[in-house]
This record gives sequence, C-alpha cells and structure tokens, in this order.
Amino acid sequence: MTFDPLQLAAGACALGAALSAALAIVLLRRRPRGVARLGVGALSLLLALVLLAGGALIAVIGVGLSGYRALTREDLAATVHTTPIGPQSFEARIVLPDGSEANYRLSGDQFAIEARILKWHPWANLLGLHTAYELDRVTGRYVSIEDERARPRTVFPLAPAHRVDLFAWRAKLPWLAPLVDAEYGSSTFTRGDRDAAYEVRVSTTGLLVREIPPTPSPTG
Repeated sequence: MTFDPLQLAAGACALGAALSAALAIVLLRRRPRGVARLGVGALSLLLALVLLAGGALIAVIGVGLSGYRALTREDLAATVHTTPIGPQSFEARIVLPDGSEANYRLSGDQFAIEARILKWHPWANLLGLHTAYELDRVTGRYVSIEDERARPRTVFPLAPAHRVDLFAWRAKLPWLAPLVDAEYGSSTFTRGDRDAAYEVRVSTTGLLVREIPPTPSPTG
C-alpha cells in the first residue's frame, strides 16, 4: 500500500471535524449554559464544519486526480509502435509505462497524442499535489490541409472516464484558483506511415516525441 498524502490530509480533517463536533455537542448540551460555554461550543461547531468541508474538498481532488500521473521531470508517457496497413492508414500500438497497451487503427499520414496537464501552486505541494498529467486522446493526422478537410478523421480516447473532472471544475469554480496554478493541453505528432517505434515523453513544458533507433541485427 503506497503512502497518499491526500488520503492522510482528508482523514486528519475528518478526525478533527468529528472531535470538534463531539466537543460542541457536549458543551451545548451541558447545563447551565453560560455565555462562554455557548461561545466555545459554537466555535467548535464552526470548526467542525470548516474541517469537514476541507476534508471533502481534498477527497474530491483525490478522486479527480485518479488517472493522472505525478510529473517532476521528463518522464516516459507512452511508447508507440506504428505499422502501415494501407494508403494513409496505419495501426498504432500504444504501450503505457504500467505495461497496459491497446491498438488503434488511424487514418492519415501521422499520429498525434494529446495530454492534459495540471500544475498546482507550490504551497499545495505540502498536500502531495504536484504537477500531474494524463494522456487524453490519439488522433490520425494528415500532412495536407486539403486531406485534413476532406479525408476521414479518426480519434480515440486514452483517458478513463472521470467521476470528477478537475479541468471542468477549474473553469466553473473560480475558488479553486488558489490551488491550481495552471491547467493546459499539450500535443505532439510525428509520422505513422512506416514501421517504427517512438517514445512520447512529457515534462512540465508539455509533450515531445522521439523515434527509438532500431536495434542493430546481430552479424555473423
């Protein structure tokens, strides 16, 4: 079981809320009710509500980040193997770092991979929120603009369905601004019209693609 700072923070908030709520109940039910006791009880109840809301927000962020991968340097996001199967048609086998893979039949001369990147403010790093990315989709791409307009388009999702979409939430909820420094998309593309293998890498500046040199055949 891996250590998750978000789960720890959410649990701490929940525990603090429970203790504060219990203290508030004891103080407000005890007789006689003095002004000081009522004031402390009300403050304890308010603190419980604040901690509960904070824990809920942390839990929601944790759910929204499921599927995202932490990004601290240039990391391997995927390996893509291309195999032509016809004119302006090829198969792309995408292998993720966890070993999972899938095949996609794409139309075009090139493949393009898009990703979504979330960058948090430095203070949010204390909660374990670091820059994270998620591969979003793979598409076929034509070199010619005319082909791009007239030929068939192919696009496939690479990201799982999210119960909480932090990208959409950030656009609708301005109060998330103190947490999220930036959210942006990045895309990279290269040719898919020949047998080849490529590394798709990601850094805080976005995606890039490099061809993997073929392994020399043994001689003798």
